[in-house]
Amino acid sequence: MKIQGKMFIWLSVFMLAMAITYGVWSKEPAGTTALFLGFGLSVMIGFYLAFTARRVDAMAQDNKEADVADEAGEVGFFSPHSWQPLSLAIGGALAFMGVIFGWWLLYFSLPVVLIGLFGWVFEYYRGENRTQ
Repeated sequence: MKIQGKMFIWLSVFMLAMAITYGVWSKEPAGTTALFLGFGLSVMIGFYLAFTARRVDAMAQDNKEADVADEAGEVGFFSPHSWQPLSLAIGGALAFMGVIFGWWLLYFSLPVVLIGLFGWVFEYYRGENRTQ
């Protein structure tokens, strides 16, 4: 994590220099604002990674002599197949179509979104994926 933190800090320095240079030369506010926002995001990510790297043990990516297999192991928990994101996508599409065609369409999209949302949140409390 130390390496990634340094990379983002250096990226933020570069973004700041480019934002100032672009702002002075172009006098265009939208691009200058976007570059300053990119600078802010890079600083936040770099600070978080550098701060977290101090609190955790050194990882294989911090060792210059490490192999790819040194970081092998359990990556985390990933959900099995789920139909709930499809329900949320259909409900979201209906909601955005309601903005285009008429607000009345939101009355039909809200139940679909709520069913998908509650189904996704409580997916592990019932059925075959139930946790003990």
